Amino acid sequence: MCGPATDFAIPTRPEDVTMQAQTIIQKTLRVPLGAGPAGDGSVVARQMDAVLVGVGFAATRELLEHVSGLEPGAATDLAAELVAAVRKLVGDHVRHNAYFRDFPHGVPDTMKFWVRCLREALVAPGSKPTDKELLALLDLRLVGLLDLPRYGRYQHTYAELLAAHDELIASVKDRITVVGLGGTLEEETRELYRSLAESTTPLGEADRLLLADLAGVCGAVELAAVPVRENRAVLNAVRLLAGRPLVAVDTVADVLRTACQASGGDVTLVEPTRFRSFSRRERRVLLAALDRVVAGNEAKLGDVTRFARRFKRLGEYLHPHEYPQFPNAADVFAVARGEKTARTLAGRAEVAFAAGDVLGAAVILATAPGMLLRSLDRLLRQADNDVATQAVLDAAGKVLGSVSGRVLCSVREHLANRADRDAARVFTNRALRAWVTEDTRPPLPPEVIARACALIDAELTRRLSGYEHVVVDPAVLDIALPLSGKAGEDGFAVLPRGSRSRVDGEVLRLFTYWRQTSRRTDFDLSALLLDEDFQYAGHVSWTQYHDGGAVYSGDVTEAPDGATEFIDLPLDSVDAAYVVPQVNIYSGEGFDEVAESMFGWMTRSSAQEGMPFEARTVRTRSDMRGPGRVALPVMFGRGEDGTWTATWLHLYLSGSPDFNRVEANRGSTSLLAKGMLGSRYLTVAYLVELLRAAGATVTTWTPGAELPTAATFVGVHRPEGLPDGTEVITLDRLNRLIPA
Repeated sequence: MCGPATDFAIPTRPEDVTMQAQTIIQKTLRVPLGAGPAGDGSVVARQMDAVLVGVGFAATRELLEHVSGLEPGAATDLAAELVAAVRKLVGDHVRHNAYFRDFPHGVPDTMKFWVRCLREALVAPGSKPTDKELLALLDLRLVGLLDLPRYGRYQHTYAELLAAHDELIASVKDRITVVGLGGTLEEETRELYRSLAESTTPLGEADRLLLADLAGVCGAVELAAVPVRENRAVLNAVRLLAGRPLVAVDTVADVLRTACQASGGDVTLVEPTRFRSFSRRERRVLLAALDRVVAGNEAKLGDVTRFARRFKRLGEYLHPHEYPQFPNAADVFAVARGEKTARTLAGRAEVAFAAGDVLGAAVILATAPGMLLRSLDRLLRQADNDVATQAVLDAAGKVLGSVSGRVLCSVREHLANRADRDAARVFTNRALRAWVTEDTRPPLPPEVIARACALIDAELTRRLSGYEHVVVDPAVLDIALPLSGKAGEDGFAVLPRGSRSRVDGEVLRLFTYWRQTSRRTDFDLSALLLDEDFQYAGHVSWTQYHDGGAVYSGDVTEAPDGATEFIDLPLDSVDAAYVVPQVNIYSGEGFDEVAESMFGWMTRSSAQEGMPFEARTVRTRSDMRGPGRVALPVMFGRGEDGTWTATWLHLYLSGSPDFNRVEANRGSTSLLAKGMLGSRYLTVAYLVELLRAAGATVTTWTPGAELPTAATFVGVHRPEGLPDGTEVITLDRLNRLIPA
């Protein structure tokens, strides 16, 4: 599959070129070659290197040499692009002011601070009324915290915050992330386009929008395959604009996705789309695609009923009655209007399930291999004897070769959690929204799970047979396989849901930043403290500044110019087994409405001092763009040996329209945390074992070691000095390990 038949187009406006280069740097940690004339840029290179170290990055020798060889003006432009890109990557492009200027020191007792705000607001200067007299003043009228001039608004400037803090003391444990030299801007853009378009797993929203932008400039770049339907729709929307036929379309839903994408709507089909008017040329392209899909296979009409309302609306814009040459397309809209009946595959399977005919259901579902695999748990639960169980497994075994690797891995992960009944069954949807319910399913017998897993393992092993020598950084082994980009957020060092990583350092500092778009918006960073049994052990938030050793930086209640809140957790002394940070929307705009919002954490020693926000101590930063009113980015747990581990959640709770507080959702949050921590995820370690079984030589990489020959390197970041021809798979490309 390829893009539209136009040549690659580099943006012409300088600001667009800069934006494209910065996007590539942030996504790949590779810097496109500077296009300026040769000269002596060595002074700029040294200055750039010093600035990068200050924000936790280091340029490779090759990159420094390239900048040094540019004319000073061109070198300065490239250095400015790089520094701006990495600063934004870790959240250092904005000013992070703390409400209490001396945070983490000098944070008062919550109630004493509130009383102080009351006294300043209600009592004349110089007078010292008793508490009884102050209460009498309150009896005269109802007073809220937001009515108090001191409360919720910064009482000092960012410059005053700077002056109040000593310089950060450098530590060998401060984060250093290496940034390398890439190819030309054209080459890097093409490579990023291919990486996104050819992804074997669905992309997150940010990457999908980026793919749409790149599809408009990458022209006729040849692609090996586009296995994800949503990605196909993004590329087909570009073809539609050019009046070219849609490609790789084999369901009516594929055409619907393309129309949604072309209308600026939801290509995932989760949310309804308001269709735009289509030109006659575009209408012909869409109707021709529908006609081809249905021609000779009326069973394809079964998918129409799932999205009947949307197809009815689409028909109003396509005017199928004006195009008699596409009679099969007309049938699509007849089914949507209820004028023609089309039985869905799922409906036929449900009839068989209702009749207790498990084998019949398996035969029906076998015509849609992915659907059969997704229904495997249900089929195995309802198979009431060994013969039926084996028949279900045989049916699954026959279609495994037609199922995507992502679905195989998803089902394998699901089966690994079915030997026991879950303490809490956690559901998550494509919008990252989560809810919890009791698990009423009977467990599957361990021997049945083992047989099903063996089938899947064998198929995945067969597909991984192309690797010869794989070098693995141990730091990636506990990272969950990125089976969907929707199980994560955009940002820096962000890992897929379920991934675990060790937290080093004496102090863990959480932060959240938001900037409202048009109306007063109050985000509240909070942390729920839980004991070993996931029972409530305390919390810190705007209602409780201190608890269990944790300290909150103070409540900011509006953010026209941006606002930041922090929580400090001294890891050796915090009185909790688990800490679940959350960001609650108390009032105002949602996470997907504000101009900008982020969450992250830093680690440092207690002696380092420094500003509340120090870029080179940032370990991770993620965007917050979910649909709920309560964000749960991550949770932290303490092991028996005292070490702390971060487990990524990437979840949102619906919450209330306003006034969300950690105290109000502590029950659901603790149950959710327990369920998520108890789940077993497929990790990179699983695929590494399959690679060994497939015959690949797998060796462990140690920092500083040199590879004698080209290999496939799998790690968190790309090390320097890799031999030519080495395929590098890092965090941004882990989905390449998942076979198509």
